[in-house]
Amino acid sequence: MTFSDLGISPLILRAITDAGYTEPTAVQAESIPAALAGEDLLVSAQTGSGKTAAFLLPALVKLTERSSASGKGPRVLVLTPTRELAQQVEKNATEYGTHLRWLRTVCLVGGASFGYQVRAMSRPVDIMVATPGRLMDHMRQGRVDFSRLEMLVLDEADRMLDMGFIEDIETIVRATPESRQTVMFSATLDGVVGKLAEKLTRNARRVEIARAESGGNIEEHLLYADNQAHKDRLLDHVLREAGFDQAVIFTATKVGAEELADKLTDQGFSAACLHGDMPQNWRNRTLNDLRRGRIKVLVATDVAARGIDVPTIDLVVNYDLPKQAEDYVHRIGRTGRAGRDGVAITMSETKEFHRVRRIEQYLKRKITEGVVEGLEPTRRPPKGGNGNQRRNANGGNGQRRPHGNGNGGSGYGGQRKPGNGYGKRAPRQQSAG
Repeated sequence: MTFSDLGISPLILRAITDAGYTEPTAVQAESIPAALAGEDLLVSAQTGSGKTAAFLLPALVKLTERSSASGKGPRVLVLTPTRELAQQVEKNATEYGTHLRWLRTVCLVGGASFGYQVRAMSRPVDIMVATPGRLMDHMRQGRVDFSRLEMLVLDEADRMLDMGFIEDIETIVRATPESRQTVMFSATLDGVVGKLAEKLTRNARRVEIARAESGGNIEEHLLYADNQAHKDRLLDHVLREAGFDQAVIFTATKVGAEELADKLTDQGFSAACLHGDMPQNWRNRTLNDLRRGRIKVLVATDVAARGIDVPTIDLVVNYDLPKQAEDYVHRIGRTGRAGRDGVAITMSETKEFHRVRRIEQYLKRKITEGVVEGLEPTRRPPKGGNGNQRRNANGGNGQRRPHGNGNGGSGYGGQRKPGNGYGKRAPRQQSAG
């Protein structure tokens, strides 16, 4: 199947081809025809599946036809949980719609200039991408007109509910026309998300893409530590031996991100932190420096787990375990992008084995447990806490070799192959979104 088989307009097909995308992913193949037919959708798909293009492409096709309604408000509204994801979605929209000369987008997120956003809305808008909080700020001032809205998209609806946006979402939806088309994307379609979906959609088609059993191009490892000091020594070893281009390290708290970034900077790494309390201009500058290669190690909270798309990130370290099992998938999805290989290393104190177990139950697979020679934990998780057999840090040969020689052990339980310190996998099909 190709994108042309899905009913995509020629101008949009041209942009997709220019971007290097040829075949739709599973979620795109199932969602796009239904969305083009005007159906409401409830979609569950894992990160990296191309879900952004699954709703943006049919939205852009709608925009190729002139609206009969008057007004300046958006024809398509996309709600996202974080600023970074909103900015990434708007970037994708302009990329896929680059040949639609009339296309106008606006991104409403906290921390950005109110004046710029107001000016952007003073002329007719085609696609509005927003976080619920900032959109509500503009709605209270009477600046947003939804009279010509045709399509409402809730991206990562589960995350927005986790962040406490349910009342804002319900208020926003009440302000939109009942005739709108509604599309929801979520890691899960059960529980609170399912109840919200019942309120917002009409005879919605469910699209559930089975979770891949493997991490695609991502090689995953688990390292147990006795305590915090032990974990710090493991992290130092990983950063000095992994031979990575760029890395993202995830912490549980904002203070933890700042302290760890300062510590790594003192140790000679080009490091910076990213979290939700930083002013938007700081966050933008940090992300730009990351994309330009000025930052080698980004220490971030989960606010950065969704929306960062930097192909040169080839290492993710879960310094602190995620609070929710599904966030593990979003975190490690920051690497292994654009057909590249990546490595994800999760660090856990032995007493946290039950949280590791919850992640594995969510993944429906084990994470390969390894050890680093000379830094082995003295304690073991209870039997059954993790069923993987431990392996020697050097692939079982007992001799550490320089990380760049291409034929030694992986250091984290996997056998190395020539040209890649963690084992080279075949490139995966590049997907849009």
